[in-house]
Amino acid sequence: MTQLIIYSPTGTYEVEVAEGQNVRDALDTTEWRVRAACGGVGSCGACLVQLKSGEASPLTVSEYQRLSVEERAQGWRLSCQLRLNSDAQIYLKQLAKPSVWHSIPVADLMPPPIKFREIPEFGYGVAVDLGTTHLRVTLWNRRTGQRVASRKGLNPQESYGADVLNRLDAALRNFETAEKLSRLVRNSIIKAVRDMLAREIGEIQLMLLEIGQVMIVGNTAMLALLTGQGYADLLNPNFWQAQINCQPTNYAAWQAQWLLPHAQITVLPPVAGFVGSDLTADLVATKLCSRSTAAFLLDVGTNTEIALWTGKTLLITSVPGGSAFESVGIRNGMPAESGAILHVNQNETGLVLETINHEPARGFCGSGLVDAIAVLVATKVLKPSGRFAQSTGGEGFALIDGNPYSVIMGSDVDSFQRAKAAIASAMETLLELAKMSWYDVERLCVCGAFGRHLNIQNAQAIGLLPPISPDKVELNADASLAGCELALLSEESYALFDKITANAQTFNLSLMPDYENRYINHLLLKPIR
Repeated sequence: MTQLIIYSPTGTYEVEVAEGQNVRDALDTTEWRVRAACGGVGSCGACLVQLKSGEASPLTVSEYQRLSVEERAQGWRLSCQLRLNSDAQIYLKQLAKPSVWHSIPVADLMPPPIKFREIPEFGYGVAVDLGTTHLRVTLWNRRTGQRVASRKGLNPQESYGADVLNRLDAALRNFETAEKLSRLVRNSIIKAVRDMLAREIGEIQLMLLEIGQVMIVGNTAMLALLTGQGYADLLNPNFWQAQINCQPTNYAAWQAQWLLPHAQITVLPPVAGFVGSDLTADLVATKLCSRSTAAFLLDVGTNTEIALWTGKTLLITSVPGGSAFESVGIRNGMPAESGAILHVNQNETGLVLETINHEPARGFCGSGLVDAIAVLVATKVLKPSGRFAQSTGGEGFALIDGNPYSVIMGSDVDSFQRAKAAIASAMETLLELAKMSWYDVERLCVCGAFGRHLNIQNAQAIGLLPPISPDKVELNADASLAGCELALLSEESYALFDKITANAQTFNLSLMPDYENRYINHLLLKPIR
């Protein structure tokens, strides 16, 4: 990684640039996007930046064609052609219009399959991971197996509640609200696609006609609200372990609302009530069921889905993750964006906080909250019970003196304890059902945005992750999206969704006699035994 300092009329920023990545792509993962309309091939000449210091790749043919002698002498470059060989500083004169969409970091995306299906016409396709808090969308040229672009943004339904139950209740109370919830998500997906087409290809209307497939995975509630089908069943306990029908009742009318005349809109079906096709996509992407050894998979979020592969059978359940693993509900919670605290460490001088893009701390993303609680327990600021060793007067504990955004509240710790206890007791229950122990587990895949920056040792120290060797733990930030992409591109992967769903055994933990006792035992902030 190289550090890039950006000077602009609106302020100074710092961004990390991955090795081999061009500056335009690095900026597209942030809110400081440059203007662009050619997909990064250097033909539009819109992504101008001025290199102020640092070593960089030599000028390309495109830059000699687009930049005058005077501009080249002044250090002006096309950011899509500019690759850094050292830490650097640039001046960004003209920002692109503000956008709610950011590119997904390349490190979080899985490579495309080696084989992909033959596409006779309408060769472009879209993969969508529809989450409670975020949407992730990628655009593909299915004929070449090339990912054209990616985007992530907030789920606009959040205005109806961060919790899925609030949104389901709103939809049930008013049919017009249900239609609006569906329209909000559909329009957001379309806007993400249009944003990718505008910036990566430079043409929108004609390219919309070339899209032949939209493949969608998500948790059951989000799929039901998108299609307007099945959301009433989710609030009925009798359907918890049954597969929910989330397919639109009038497909032709629903498809027409997407304004993609040649696209087949496919909603991959959920496994059961609160186990969605996002979990199936995780299983496809990680190939969890392809080995003969035992493995766990956690898709951590507002609703945490859990799968245990015994080597022969697949056991699945879900538990409420609550607000602890998302950007809402925690006093200073925020998404993994610039200024988010993502790591907390203790050294001889005190606490050391690392924030995204090294910006001043603006709050905690999920991994930062885990680190903060683990460090506060290790330093005895917090007791294993989750209570502060000394009274904070209801003001919480500030990790940075004078910075209110670094404050951890007692209620934040309590939310985390409830979420991690639910996960640990669910995993333990599945192990008992399979007549296995932690020693049998050879692999643990942690999926979801929460796992992107997770410190495994800290997560184990406070009982979020089980006592297995850290080298057996895999962090897969966007596995759900990757599995959806595989279904879009590969017939073999698409067929796996039905196979996994048909063979999965789903369990309702509320019916398990010892689950509540396990849950209480796991509330303490200590390692799982």
